[in-house]
Amino acid sequence: MGSLAIKKLSRKKLDFLLKISSHCRMYSTSGMCVFGKARTSGIKYLEHNQQHRCLLNASKQLSAHNRTHSNSNDKLHGYCNTQSTNWRDFSHLHHHSRTTSLGQISCDRHWHNIGVDPHMKTSLIMRTQPRALVPVVKVPQCAVGTTPPLTKKKPPGQQQQSRRSFTLSPQGIVEAAPSNLKPYLRLIRLDRPIGTWLLFWPCTWSIGLAAEAGHLPDPTMLALFGLGSFLMRGAGCIINDMWDKDFDKMVERTKDRPLACGELNFYQALGCLALNLSGSLAILLTFNWYSVALGASSLLLVVTYPLMKRVTFWPQLFLGLTLNWGVLIAWSAIHGQLELPSVLLYSACTLYTMIYDTIYSHQDKEDDLLIGVKSTALKLGDSTKPWLTGFSSAMITCLTLTGYMCEQTWPYYIGVGAVATHLVHQIYTVDLNNPEDCGKKFRSNKWLGAIMFAGVVAGTLLKEKENKETKCDTKMNSE
Repeated sequence: MGSLAIKKLSRKKLDFLLKISSHCRMYSTSGMCVFGKARTSGIKYLEHNQQHRCLLNASKQLSAHNRTHSNSNDKLHGYCNTQSTNWRDFSHLHHHSRTTSLGQISCDRHWHNIGVDPHMKTSLIMRTQPRALVPVVKVPQCAVGTTPPLTKKKPPGQQQQSRRSFTLSPQGIVEAAPSNLKPYLRLIRLDRPIGTWLLFWPCTWSIGLAAEAGHLPDPTMLALFGLGSFLMRGAGCIINDMWDKDFDKMVERTKDRPLACGELNFYQALGCLALNLSGSLAILLTFNWYSVALGASSLLLVVTYPLMKRVTFWPQLFLGLTLNWGVLIAWSAIHGQLELPSVLLYSACTLYTMIYDTIYSHQDKEDDLLIGVKSTALKLGDSTKPWLTGFSSAMITCLTLTGYMCEQTWPYYIGVGAVATHLVHQIYTVDLNNPEDCGKKFRSNKWLGAIMFAGVVAGTLLKEKENKETKCDTKMNSE
């Protein structure tokens, strides 16, 4: 039936239908192509979008990973800063890093990058060379699940101080003393014994010159005057610090003295002064009454000397009169009275004090000028060395006259010559503008005292022998 109907159609209608059919097929094909292209583009777009999302997720995971490892790194450095290099600390951080989302490989790579090898528990890796394994120290491993003991950090001020070896030097004794006793020891200058030596040596010269011909100096007298020199030097320092407390605060060299810095108060210093004076009085009472009266009269000089630097440019002269009073006491304790040789020796020692204390005062001349304290260093100025030369000449003259009046022998005069040589070297090599050199030259005077004492002892021992030879020659000549 269909074929018959088609045949009945006219030729034109048939052509028209064929055209329409061909057009439909063409448009259908074009639509299929367009749809196929759109489908392909859509698929590519979806794939691209999916890749973008994957990259975004990966970036987020990487950021989280970096934050995790940054925290782990901070923890690691925190443990290292507290000196806890125990493997348990690293194992704890290692276990923490293994729980990150990137797993075992990323964790091991992270430990290697930050400087720790998780597979070598006895080694550390230097951060500056992350690829080289440098074994530093072996640490014991702990049982699993135990908490690593961390090193306890001591609060500031309680760190353990390094132990200092004890020595018998004055500084070592002061350092080893209890903390509450140290200010008192520094108040009496136990750590600086040069003042005691300078007080003691002139006393030994007097004891040696007053000794009998051919005999050594009395050891008991030497011991008593040695202890007395220590006690009276301490008493003099305390009195000086009590007067000069306000001045000492403004001078660089003296600002740390116990009274100036507030370690001790006035009444504590007064108690220490009472102990020193009591000990000195006990020693003085072992001598004859002439010596006791002579010693008691020296207290006026001891108390008033610190005031002299406020009123005169010659406080060193008053210091010499005060410091060498023991020369007179020693002579009177042996002979019962004062004689001309003892006065000459006292004058020589006073001049000697003016020499070394003028050098000493040059250490503080700038501070003294600012605060208004007077001294021979400020008075003499650039003419200090010529003046010191004059003092030395007068001192040597007095020592020579003393030896002559005591009938001393040649070893004594050799000692006087050695003293003169020492003074010349000291005066003409000292740098008066260098406080360190002034202090060094000042401290060297303890050896000068020892040299002179050796000359006195040797000269006194030879006196009897020479006297006997002189008597024999006199008898032979008379016969």
